[in-house]
Parts: sequence; C-alpha cells; structure tokens
Amino acid sequence: MCYSAMVEQHLRSLAREFRAEVDWDQFETLFRERLEHEDVRVARALEDNFTDPASPTGESEVERRIRSLIEAHRRKDAESSERELFKQRKRLVDARRSLEQRETKRAREEERIAQGKIESLLARLADFKHREPLEDDPRIFPMYFAPLIVEDAGRRLIRPMRYTCRLPGKPPNYDARYPGTYNARRDNLRGFWAELYGKRHGILAITSFFENVPLHLFERRELTPGEKPKNLVLHFDPRPKAEMLVACLWARWSGAEGDVPSSRELYSFAAITDVPPPEIAATGHNRCVIPLKRKNIDGWLAPEGVSLERLDQILADRDRPFYEHRIAA
Repeated sequence: MCYSAMVEQHLRSLAREFRAEVDWDQFETLFRERLEHEDVRVARALEDNFTDPASPTGESEVERRIRSLIEAHRRKDAESSERELFKQRKRLVDARRSLEQRETKRAREEERIAQGKIESLLARLADFKHREPLEDDPRIFPMYFAPLIVEDAGRRLIRPMRYTCRLPGKPPNYDARYPGTYNARRDNLRGFWAELYGKRHGILAITSFFENVPLHLFERRELTPGEKPKNLVLHFDPRPKAEMLVACLWARWSGAEGDVPSSRELYSFAAITDVPPPEIAATGHNRCVIPLKRKNIDGWLAPEGVSLERLDQILADRDRPFYEHRIAA
C-alpha cells in the first residue's frame, strides 16, 4: 500500500509536460472549500503555485483569487494555532503548579502532553512563515488533494483530486469505514473497481514513495513470544532517479448538503498497486505502485473503446526501476 508519496505539483510544468489544461476553476473551488472545512488537506507544494507564481505572463484573475484564499486560510490557521498555544501554555503552568504541591501521575502526564503540543504548535507557526522550500513540501498522504492528470469529456486536464477514492453512490462515512481505498489492487480491478476500470483513468506524477513495513518482517524474523508488532516507515527511491507516472483510477461523487468537502461533488482517486519487485518484497512489503511507460500514456488516459485485455497489457508493460530504500526519519 503506497500510503505516502512525493508528488510533482508544479501545475504549469505538468501542463507543458502532458499537453494538458489546468482546471483552474476546480483549484479555486478546492481552496474555497478549505476555508470552510478542516478536512480539506493539501501539500505546501501545491499552495506554492499561487503564493509564488512563476508564470511568464503574470497571474490570471483566478490565480489571484486562489492566492487570496490561501492567505485567508493561513491567517485563520495561525489565529487558531495562537489560541491553542495560549491554552496549552496555561495547561503546562497548571500541571507544574500541581507538581510543586504533590507528585502525581496525572499531573506529570498533563505536563508531558502540554509540552509536546506547545512544541508542535510553535513549529506549525514557524512553518507558516517559511519561504524556502522544504524537503517534505511535495509530500501527500491519504485524504490529501493532489494534481491528477486525466481526460474528461475529450479534454486532458490537471485537476485536484483527493487521494482516497469514494465510489459514486457510497455514503460520506464510506471513507472512515473503508480507509484503504487510496489504493486499488490490480487483481481486483474487474471486481470492486469495475465501475472505474476501463472508464476513468488518471496519472499521478511522483518522484518517490513511502511504505509501512512490520519491523520483524524487515528484519526477516518471526515475532518473539509476547512481542507486539512494530511499524517501520521506508522511503523508496527509483534508480535511475526519474519521475514515475503512476497508474490511477478516479471517480466523481455527488453528495448532499453538509457533505465534506463539497455539498455538490467530490473528485477522488486511487493508485493501482500490484505485487512488488524483489527488492521491495525483500523489505517485508507486499505491494507496489505501477509506473507507466510514457509511450502508453495516451492509451491509458483515454480507455473508452479499449479492451480490458489491452489495458491489462499496458499495466504489465510498465517501467521497472530498481527501488532503493532507507528508513524514513
């Protein structure tokens, strides 16, 4: 399961590379919705398209509106963080005052929690001010929105979609009940994913990805008696280093009033995964994303009228880099 990835998010560069249009209206809708709903998440690299525009012709009107929405969100987030920081500082003072009177487990725990939250909030407030790119700026997780390359109604578009797919007709609580739908198993494309396979395909451009691996499997051993499984996060990089065009499925979901992120519609996607190459399997992980060959992009993005057998061939005829791994910080 590819639970996290470093995603190419420079919209104009993606548009040039894939001869696509940027769906500016959908990006504006996304950032407007984020002002109202905390559950709408994006990576900092996506915001940078609008906070530090690099268009040779200057910003369009819609880009200026999006920049204003991002600035409003940062002000709102900073104000909320400042209020919470005040609250946690008071909590820390109260805990230490209690400890001066009598040592208790509860007061010591209150001190620990408050101190941890203060450090986290201070880091968050500092992050609002950073302007130099950070290594994790392009990183997404499940439930984050990212730019997906798709073809819709005859147009090739770069559209923001959520990395956790909600199939049409499913209730909003489907995401919480089935949180693993950010990946689509290749061996289930004609089963659970049949509504999308052969109909709605996309590509996510990434440079590397992260996986959760049980520590004992990484160490190639059995659990000892009484030992509880521990998790390890591994960061996989392709060699030779290159952009990977990950095969995805996407859906358009229509909802009702009060649904998040929109009462009207939600665009979301899942990355297709398959059995891993030997070097990933050797780490104890059992899945891997499918990087498409560039010669197959057109056939993948426009699957209408293409047989499922031909689409299966495209997924089989994939790029096969060697994946180096390291333990993620």
